[in-house]
Amino acid sequence: MEKILIVGYVWPEPDTTAAGERMLQLLEFFLTHNFEVHFATSAVKTEYSTNLEALGVHCQAIALNSDTFDSYLQRLNPDVVVFDRFMLEEQFGWRVREQCPDALRILNTEDLHSLREARQIAHKKKYPFKLQDWYTHPKTQREIGSIYRCDLTLLVSDYEMQLLQREIGIQPDYLLHLPFSIRPQTQVTPTFETRKDVITFGNGKHGPNVDSITYLKEEIWPLLRKKLPKDTKLHVYGAYLPQRVQECHNPKEGFLVHGWVKDLKDKVRQARLVVAPLRFGAGIKGKLSLAMECGTPSITTKIGVEGMGDPKNWPGSIGNTTQEFVDEVIRFYQDEKLWQEAQEKGFQFLKNHFDKAKQSQKFLNTYHNIQENIVSHRAKNIIGNLLHSNSLNATKYMGKWITEKNKGNR
Repeated sequence: MEKILIVGYVWPEPDTTAAGERMLQLLEFFLTHNFEVHFATSAVKTEYSTNLEALGVHCQAIALNSDTFDSYLQRLNPDVVVFDRFMLEEQFGWRVREQCPDALRILNTEDLHSLREARQIAHKKKYPFKLQDWYTHPKTQREIGSIYRCDLTLLVSDYEMQLLQREIGIQPDYLLHLPFSIRPQTQVTPTFETRKDVITFGNGKHGPNVDSITYLKEEIWPLLRKKLPKDTKLHVYGAYLPQRVQECHNPKEGFLVHGWVKDLKDKVRQARLVVAPLRFGAGIKGKLSLAMECGTPSITTKIGVEGMGDPKNWPGSIGNTTQEFVDEVIRFYQDEKLWQEAQEKGFQFLKNHFDKAKQSQKFLNTYHNIQENIVSHRAKNIIGNLLHSNSLNATKYMGKWITEKNKGNR
């Protein structure tokens, strides 16, 4: 039985973040295919953390900048190591390469952090985002370097897959487009007539979500209230919502901030529309795939649909200005035929782009192909080999210096 070690950024929280759901799907994939699965992280568990031990996952607390991780690797001797985001590869990748040189190294990106943050800066400073902003962002070189140092990088967004190939020149053999996997819809959903209100949701630690909610409160909802039925409400759900979002709660205005809810799917299934006016971000949006799964059309932006398939086939609509967004919400909220067509589009969209069986088989085929040809696969990765050279191992030696420093402080 092959051993896989996942070095986690946090303990997975599938009930609070799309990233948590994504990690849970990866864990379930490896368990289903008879891997002995180990999960290690330096993070602290929260009330939302999934009980991984109950799933059959071996869990280990680890420390940053500590030789104890080397000893752990030596004892475990994994066949595969997955780094959950590039920061973990920077911190632990060189140790894996030294202690387990034959282990396959996989990077799980969630999204390109550098792209998301470059867009956020442009939005905050109120200028149009350009790719030049991404090229010059401090994290871009770090993130690209991490991709090159791994044998395979998993990307949820087809846009980011194309971006890395087109703009950076990374060969497709080292990248795999692997979006969220969702089983086809089988449950009958509530009808147009029985649904009411609009809903938005997202983790409050994620900048794009906070901006989207405040944008709804300050600019979009005041316009919508004038044209939607008087008793229509906008519901906001999410864990870790900051004070500025909680202060948006105003029952008199029909803007209700509820916070975290265990059964979010039920809330989405009861709403007539999901609204997500995202103005920056990266990766793909779990809230929008969840909307499709629940049979709820969504109104979003070009950032919202990016990387998720053909926007012309979107199961809902796209509005990139405040007025466009308002107009599309009103149109889909009031037109039953249009709404039903969008719902059916959503089910088909999931089947075409997020089918669980197809995604699992693609990942398995890619994994076996790399394992069988690992020597030639690594030999062709010239830039990755260059980045592993001693002259470029700044992260490694900084880590070693901190380790020795910490020993001296005991």
